[in-house]
Amino acid sequence: MAESLGWGILASSSLVLGGLLVMRWPIGPRLLGLVMAFGSGVLISAVSFELVQEAFDTSARQGGVGAGLLAGSVTFFAGDWLIDRAGGHGRKRSGGAQAGGTGLAIVLGIVLDGIPESFVLGLTVLQQGTVSAAFLVAVFLSNLPEAVAATSGLLQSGWARGRVLGLWLLVMAVSGLSALAGYALLDGASPTTIAFVLSFAGGAILTMLADTMMPEAFEQEGRLVGIVTTVGFALAFAISALE
Repeated sequence: MAESLGWGILASSSLVLGGLLVMRWPIGPRLLGLVMAFGSGVLISAVSFELVQEAFDTSARQGGVGAGLLAGSVTFFAGDWLIDRAGGHGRKRSGGAQAGGTGLAIVLGIVLDGIPESFVLGLTVLQQGTVSAAFLVAVFLSNLPEAVAATSGLLQSGWARGRVLGLWLLVMAVSGLSALAGYALLDGASPTTIAFVLSFAGGAILTMLADTMMPEAFEQEGRLVGIVTTVGFALAFAISALE
């Protein structure tokens, strides 16, 4: 059980790393767009092969995967919409769009983005006895551009550096606890329940990608993001295949 907590913290530690990188070496919008595109490709691959395919196999083809995908998508959409209305709109934007938002809404929004990924990390430890290397790498890499973009925007909107680092440390702690919850709450769960949770997380992550990371990547860089997204997808697929 403690192992799942550690993996959750490790996967989200890239948020702190991304924040520190921006504070030391400011990253231009075009490079940021490419990094976000790469992270998107990595997560799309992880959703396809580590979540949805795994859910389909776990369910023994008894159904429920489609329902899980839809439920995850709708749940994330609703939560994201409520947080936007509360002042968390643009929390992942790199251009300072956070200036008009409230700190609590921004924090809750970023936590919402990371919970499904961390929860599944704990579940993979429960299922396999160890963490899925492919999904761990996918979460770690995808968190980097999120932290880079959000940190750039938060600094431009007036947040102090210490406050930004405190945010990432808080999210890292919540992510570790979410991974622990994924292990503890699903211990002894039926294959149907596990399949639903996997596909639920897949739907939530896909909705997050379509709503935040991919539009931002294209806005910053343009057409080249398609190639970089494919490279990220291919790398994550290779790791999954080797595993």
